[in-house]
Amino acid sequence: MKKEDKIEEMDAQEVHNEEETASAANAPETAGEENHEEELSLEEQLVQAKARVAELEDKNLRMMAEFDNFRRRTNKEKLELMETAGERIFKEMLPLIDDFERATDAMDKTEDINSVREGIKLIQQKFLSFLDKNDVHPIETEGADFNTDEHEAVTLFDAGEENKGKVIDCTQRGYKLGEKVIRFAKVVVGE
Repeated sequence: MKKEDKIEEMDAQEVHNEEETASAANAPETAGEENHEEELSLEEQLVQAKARVAELEDKNLRMMAEFDNFRRRTNKEKLELMETAGERIFKEMLPLIDDFERATDAMDKTEDINSVREGIKLIQQKFLSFLDKNDVHPIETEGADFNTDEHEAVTLFDAGEENKGKVIDCTQRGYKLGEKVIRFAKVVVGE
């Protein structure tokens, strides 16, 4: 029986070898198909990625052009706004100039100094009203504490202990546009 067992064992081994050979022959085809599918997938991903990059570059270029146009447009609008704002103020000043011309004509023709004074005071009030309308206000100095944010000391004056650090006199009025000082008040300060 040993001979028969050996024959059976050899037959089984041959069958096993044939199966391995067959599976090995089939294996490269399966691995090749998987690699081919993987290559297609990578190629598709690459094509999609390149398309996405091109789309993003186009969007970026368009956004940069749009921003450049926006910047130019806003700069132009700012320039026009500054020009028209100045024009508006000068137009509002023209009636004041007319009043000054009438006052100088009246000074030449009249001997009544009181009427000339009244006319000049009216023009001054009209001019102060114009400044107020445009948010320009004088800086208060009378009896105020010296403030370097609003006042410029032109001289110091010995005015006693009670007036130390206070404004004694104003030699030139200062003005603010809104909250911004456009001209400091020149003052005499007590020491």
